[in-house]
Amino acid sequence: MFTKKRMFLHGVVIVFALLCAACSQPLAGLNDPPPTPSPTPWPTPAPQSIYVNPHISLGTISPYVYGANYGPWMSIPLALQEEARQSGITFLRFPGGNWGDTHTLKPYHIDGLMMVSEMLGGAEPSISVRFLDSTPEEAVEVMRYVKEQGYQVRYWSIGNEPSLYDEYDTERFNREWRAFAEAMRAFDPDIVLMGPEIHQYTGNPATDPRDAQGRLWMEEFLRANGDLIDIVSFHRYPFPRSMTDPEATPDELLANSEEWDHIIPTLRQTVRDLTGRDLPIAVTEVNSYWSNTSSGETTPDSFYSALWWADVLGRLIREDVEIVAYFALQTPTSIGGYGLLARTDVRPTYYVYQLYKQFGDERVQAETDVPRLSAYAARRADGALTLIVVNRAADAQRVPLQIVGVEQATAEVWLFDRAHTAEQVASVTLQSGQAVDIPGEAVVLYVIHPE
Repeated sequence: MFTKKRMFLHGVVIVFALLCAACSQPLAGLNDPPPTPSPTPWPTPAPQSIYVNPHISLGTISPYVYGANYGPWMSIPLALQEEARQSGITFLRFPGGNWGDTHTLKPYHIDGLMMVSEMLGGAEPSISVRFLDSTPEEAVEVMRYVKEQGYQVRYWSIGNEPSLYDEYDTERFNREWRAFAEAMRAFDPDIVLMGPEIHQYTGNPATDPRDAQGRLWMEEFLRANGDLIDIVSFHRYPFPRSMTDPEATPDELLANSEEWDHIIPTLRQTVRDLTGRDLPIAVTEVNSYWSNTSSGETTPDSFYSALWWADVLGRLIREDVEIVAYFALQTPTSIGGYGLLARTDVRPTYYVYQLYKQFGDERVQAETDVPRLSAYAARRADGALTLIVVNRAADAQRVPLQIVGVEQATAEVWLFDRAHTAEQVASVTLQSGQAVDIPGEAVVLYVIHPE
């Protein structure tokens, strides 16, 4: 039986216990960490404008996207050696084209490659060893000479466009390619192997090269040799589409640059699916035409082809391609208008590199939804922000430019069009949100230096 006194004491104990329990809990909010402040949202791109956000880094641009094919079948004229030095070419694919599968490389050929590499300011050399009518042992002998001379050659490939070989299907090529690769790696495990170097890959199974049994060259190569390859490589020349349609119209050529927005992502996914790896991609031969043509409205030596290339190169940079080797460094007109250099003068595509060599090595966000307009932006080592705008439209376009964090700035302007060969023109004052004038069929480089 509880007495009143016991009931009182019992109540005191309960209250005391409840108070102690309450005191053992932290007061709400007293020891909570301070809330993380919400980031200030970046402005969203306005429609029908150019939008640049230099605060969003999209990674490092490979220095080897400014490459070219070079071989013993080319010669850099004495009168153009200074232009070659100033070309901005950073990577050399040697010996270029199918020459390497019809000739055996001699020591003096390799010596010549290294001399040109030095002339171009230390352009990274790569060598494609002969595959047809050759052996893994002969490939290793080429590597042995390179090593004995102390030449630094890291990038190697085996053969050229096997998808065009007579008497080869994917199974035979993949088996023999593997024997070459294993021998070369045994000699030097540090080499970087590129392949399969097939022709006309587009990421479309309906048109991609197949062997006589209907097997896709790229897919079969990745299945068979995906464990040995370091960089997945291919070639692309979109025109002519047939010999009955030998020349593209300007509209056809300029619209074609957009295909790269499909080709590269499709190949990346195919590589992941078939190898389980994310491998770098190289486009080791590329130009507007595969035929030996020149002096046409859109042939490789034309202004239109240069305008096309300015946009293609920007898209390849945007897709984070590791190596791009334009075809070619030099050719006389007698064998086609391919080369950046001719016999006595440079061709229009040369000037594309005069702009891009000022671009920078850190890609930042840039986009536009204006038809036939492309925008690519980068940050340079000196802190400058650069913007390349390619206008594939015939008419000038007046477009608002929005640069996040830049209210007003003075920009250098470099212009490539029919009247200007990548020349510096009058500087402009850029005000974020205000319109800029982009000339028709032109490439404009803006350079904004840090204050």
